[in-house]
Amino acid sequence: MAREARAATPRAATPRAATPWGPATLVEELRLPQQSGGKRFASIVQLLENGKGERLVRFAYATDGVARRGPVTLRLSDLEKLRAGLEKHPGLAEALRF
Repeated sequence: MAREARAATPRAATPRAATPWGPATLVEELRLPQQSGGKRFASIVQLLENGKGERLVRFAYATDGVARRGPVTLRLSDLEKLRAGLEKHPGLAEALRF
């Protein structure tokens, strides 16, 4: 008997994040492109949700597309971009109370 071949249906991977409170799911992410001299990077604001339904907000920065933890510094003009970007991210806006 011949076996019937089935095409594998790709599943959209839910982005996960490790936190001090355990694994969390990425709900929303806002990237703010920045530049200092010749260096390009992005500050990232993420809304996460853990297995208990608790929402967490994480700030990070990215170089070469890779998120890194550490201090995140925003200029006043970056804060204006953040406020504008939050219009498309209602969950983050609510969490940050903007």
